[in-house]
Amino acid sequence: MEIRRFRPGDEAALFRVYFTAIHEIASRDYAPEQVEAWAPADLDTGLWARRVRGINPFVAELGDEVVGYADVQQNGYIDHFFVSGAHPRQGIGTRLMTRIHEEAEALGLAELSSDVSKTAEPFFALHGFHVVERRCPVLRGVTLENAWMRKDLKQRG
Repeated sequence: MEIRRFRPGDEAALFRVYFTAIHEIASRDYAPEQVEAWAPADLDTGLWARRVRGINPFVAELGDEVVGYADVQQNGYIDHFFVSGAHPRQGIGTRLMTRIHEEAEALGLAELSSDVSKTAEPFFALHGFHVVERRCPVLRGVTLENAWMRKDLKQRG
């Protein structure tokens, strides 16, 4: 598996990862209307392309298939973190999280934070994040529960 930076042209493959992660994995923890509001099949492709270019994620490839992606911003915020619904529990998320930590160290970040789905919360906790606040954002008129989680990078152990 290779972890590389986003390249123009990755947008459609990243949407497939995003869509399958939510529809095939997160759907265990969210109602169908929540899943559809979060990842509609008819999401505007131009809007999506601008979004992923803006976050400049790391991309996980297995052979020539994109199987996951995740970003970390200059302030330590992880905006997107998704593994393909076709490839759960294969270490892809752990490899992406390791790469995020390497980037955080290179940037000299003191902490990482993210708004984390109910589905991803145990994974983030396993990697040293803790829940700061439970939230109920509204997306396309539908409430989705999540948790704002953070990790102090200055405390090693």
